[in-house]
Amino acid sequence: MALSPLLTTYDHVLLDLDGCVWVGDHSTRRAPEAVAQLRSAQKQIAFITNDCRRTGEEYVRKLWSLGIRASLAEVVTVGGAIQHVLADRRPQGGTAYVIGSEAVFRHVGDAGMRIVNGTDLASHADVVVVAGHDDLHFRELRDAVQAILAGAQMLGAGRDRTFPMPDGPWPATGAIVAALEYATSRTADIVGKPDPQLFLTALDRLGPGRALAVGDRLDADLAGAAAAGLDAAIVLTGVTSRAEAEAAQEPAPVAIAEDLAALVLAG
Repeated sequence: MALSPLLTTYDHVLLDLDGCVWVGDHSTRRAPEAVAQLRSAQKQIAFITNDCRRTGEEYVRKLWSLGIRASLAEVVTVGGAIQHVLADRRPQGGTAYVIGSEAVFRHVGDAGMRIVNGTDLASHADVVVVAGHDDLHFRELRDAVQAILAGAQMLGAGRDRTFPMPDGPWPATGAIVAALEYATSRTADIVGKPDPQLFLTALDRLGPGRALAVGDRLDADLAGAAAAGLDAAIVLTGVTSRAEAEAAQEPAPVAIAEDLAALVLAG
């Protein structure tokens, strides 16, 4: 088994997770072999995700459960980026209303913010953090709208409309952000892809070298890689069709493949 000619020209590979490495709880076709071959060829790897439903440690465990070797240092999550942004912009702390999973609550708390969900201060929070999660409730949208209209900053984990699952697309963070923006006529500050920060964080960890980003989304993966000055390849195991990928211009992908294995493995 060998690398495809394209992959031999890069030192680092930045892999999206949902729709690229896995769909739901199953890896894409031969993804473990593809990642193993990248490692055998001494390519440095980072796993990058806009999904805030898990911590970095949980992503590492999931990768291992699917037969994909990974370390915590290789996983770059938007939850960690949100923590960094909050700690940087609000070094004295403040109050936050959070829409998100337990992992997001943990990141916001670790940034030094006081979380005011379920208190009388919810509608007067300094910042509203928005990340998709499986148990979204109307009251979260209600409280967030009231806080934003009262002056809270809106910080979103991304603008992905959906993410791929075995039974079809599920609504992602972008759908929630869009609802809040429509209700408040305010615009969210976005931390995840297509903002380049996740890619730049990964590059900082990987060091110098030529890098290729691989993902399934034109709006997040392709555009985010371009914003970071990187080449990107699109795989068709997520939300993008071949016709859409082939029509993409400025930026255009350097390659389009049926799946990660077809992109990475020769033959």
